[in-house]
Parts: sequence; C-alpha cells; structure tokens
Amino acid sequence: MSFFNLKTLAGGALAAVVLAALPGAGIAQQKFVTIGTGGVTGVYYAAGGAICRLLNKDRKAHGIRCSVESTGGSAYNINTIKAGELDFGMAQSDVHFNALKGVGAFKDGGAFADLRSVFSVHPEPFTVLARKEAGVSNFSELKGKRVNVGNPGSGTRNSMEELLTTLGWKLSDFSLASELKADEHGPALCDNKIDAFFYGVGHPSANIQDPTTTCGAKLVTIDGPQVDKLVQANSYYAYATIPGGMYNNNPNPTKTYGVLATLVSSAKVPDDVVYNLVKATFDNFDEFKKLHPAFSNLDPKDMIKNGNSAPLHAGAAKYYKEKGWQ
Repeated sequence: MSFFNLKTLAGGALAAVVLAALPGAGIAQQKFVTIGTGGVTGVYYAAGGAICRLLNKDRKAHGIRCSVESTGGSAYNINTIKAGELDFGMAQSDVHFNALKGVGAFKDGGAFADLRSVFSVHPEPFTVLARKEAGVSNFSELKGKRVNVGNPGSGTRNSMEELLTTLGWKLSDFSLASELKADEHGPALCDNKIDAFFYGVGHPSANIQDPTTTCGAKLVTIDGPQVDKLVQANSYYAYATIPGGMYNNNPNPTKTYGVLATLVSSAKVPDDVVYNLVKATFDNFDEFKKLHPAFSNLDPKDMIKNGNSAPLHAGAAKYYKEKGWQ
C-alpha cells in the first residue's frame, strides 16, 4: 500500500486531495494491490507482471491499480501475505501445501488457515545447472561440489532441503552450500564461484539460457529410487522432462521432477479485488499466454484445480462458476 505525507503537499494539492475524499466528489477511490513474485530474471516476476498488466488495462472501470514486487520467493510471499503486507503472491505448489498445513518450513508458524488459491500457472521442473568443467550429469554426483542451494525464504530452498532429507544428505555434504538469489547464481556459475545451482523454474527461462550460452553450462538429471519415493509420496510433485535443444549446448532431454507455480492470496483480501484480477487474466487469456513462452500451453480448466492445495478464494470461485468451469 502507498502512503504519503500531507505536510509535503502544497496548499492547492492538499485541497484537491481533501475534495476528492468528500462524498459525491465523483472520483473513484483507487485500490492498490501488490503481487509478490521472485527474482527479476525468473518466470514468477514475468507472471506477476503479466497479471498486473491485464488488470491495470481496465483500472478506470474497477479502480484497482496493480504493482509487482521482486521478492525472495514462495515462502517469503506466503509469510508476507499472512502478515497482511502483500495481497497476492506466486508460490510453488509444495510450499503452498506446507503453508496451509503448517508443516515443513511452516511448522513453527502454524497452519495458515486463511491461505487461498487463486489459480495455478506453469509447471516448474527442478533444474540443476552445472559448469561443464564440473563433469556432473546426475544430482548424485554433486557431493563435495560447490552448490547454490537457494536463498532462505525461497521455494527452491524448501524443495532442495526436502530432496536432501529424502536422499539422507546434509548441506555439509557440499564443499560449499551458497545461498545466492536466483538473479545471482548464473553469473556465479560462469565466474567459477560455484559448480552448480538448484532452481525451480518454468521453461524456457532466461535464468537458464544465459549460463548455457555464456559458459556452456550443462543441465543435470535428477532421478533415481529416492526421487521416485518423493514424487509418489507427495501429490504436489510430478515427473518432468526439460526438452533437448531448448537451451544451447544441451541437445538431450533432461529427466527431473517438479511442482506447479501457483498464485495465492488471503481470505482477507476483498472478493471483488480477486474477482477482477481473475477476470482480467482469463478474459484476456490469449494475450496472457503470449506474455511469456512458459504460458503458451496453459489450459484454464487445469489452472483452477491442479496444484491448488488451499480452498479457492471466493472471488475467484465466483468467476469460475460464471464461466461454467466448476
């Protein structure tokens, strides 16, 4: 929310503000909403920007002005929504599930009963990218390497810790477990400060494209019996394959697993705000799909059910019922 200091306004401007606040002044009251995303090179930031762009197109009609905030990622977004400081946020489906239930990284804070799903967006395969000189082709070969495990507060970090627990590994099994943000790990890889990084992201992603082009970085497979166990035990995970040839110097498909990106909110956010955001997105869905390659194959009927662990926000559910999708 934006604040201003009345003392800083000149007399005429102050009078205009007071006049606008009077009943019958004829000026629609603006509502300001913010979507928490992730690093500026990630798909979360692109998704938030796409949604805000569509919502802002009709702001004269509904009086809602949408802005995007670059944040630490999934867990940060949900915690900040819970604190009432964000209206919406992007979050991995596993983090979404854990926050609702109050488990995993959310155990100390307890269940977030007011967490609400709005819709899911693109698949996010867990992606490991390694320096070509590291000679790594499978996640199991990362022991003793310098690995970026994700910044605290990110969904990537939560997922990495869950994977390590399943494998029986600890962070100390890496010679370095760095905590760089998503915007920083690509340059660090090419500058030989780390050997590999782990990242949950929709594809194609500039965050992956840049190091594969700049320093010939290689995609790394994440599979094996323990990964099978993890996927089969958790409904929010699914197997995924990054197509061969999507990135420079990576001609072969890469097997992995992953989550869905979801847009979440709180039951305390007004129904009309959520309704108008959802309406702006789906009434302009062809335009939305063109705003990033990761959105090109999305189907609205999947987006309103897959990956959405929390109850649908009432404002979103109203629109979906009007469309006959529920």
